[in-house]
Amino acid sequence: MSLRERKERERAARNELIVTTARELAEAHGWDAVTTRRLAEQIEYSQPVLYSHFRGKKEIVGAVALEGVAELTAALRAAVHPEPTSRESVVALARAYTDYALRHPAVYDAIFSLDNGLLYADEATPAPLREAFQAMLDPLAGHAGPDEPGLFVETFWAALHGLVALTRAGRLPADRVQDRLTILVDRFVPR
Repeated sequence: MSLRERKERERAARNELIVTTARELAEAHGWDAVTTRRLAEQIEYSQPVLYSHFRGKKEIVGAVALEGVAELTAALRAAVHPEPTSRESVVALARAYTDYALRHPAVYDAIFSLDNGLLYADEATPAPLREAFQAMLDPLAGHAGPDEPGLFVETFWAALHGLVALTRAGRLPADRVQDRLTILVDRFVPR
């Protein structure tokens, strides 16, 4: 192995360490606890080393968001039944989405609530974000009826996001999440 390959491997490992540590700090203490100074202390590297990987917290949040959205996409795809356009697939998709959001609140915030520097619904949208949208579109597009499939999915997604946000904020009782998902799916994919 060449010196260059070793240095690239070490750099990639440091990069992953920074992202993992930021994610762990955010999940344990909230995003306000994630500062470059605290990250540098946690990973046992100087702040200049951290800045050689990321220009600042916004880029770190973006890296956590991309990692999280890949996990969310995998969870959505795994939840969909063998017949991807079935109503059962939409129910499973909605449950997988809310389950992920409620299990990983800091990562969910990095994806959807915080300034992460990522472009959404744009030509420059990163592939993981496009794949997440496709994971929602595949089981829902056939139910759009006369509506434009993309807008139909965006509206469904927005409703899921609203349910997650209100539940996490304590505005809606958490014990009724499944009941709300049933109502939501019934409106978008009637029985």
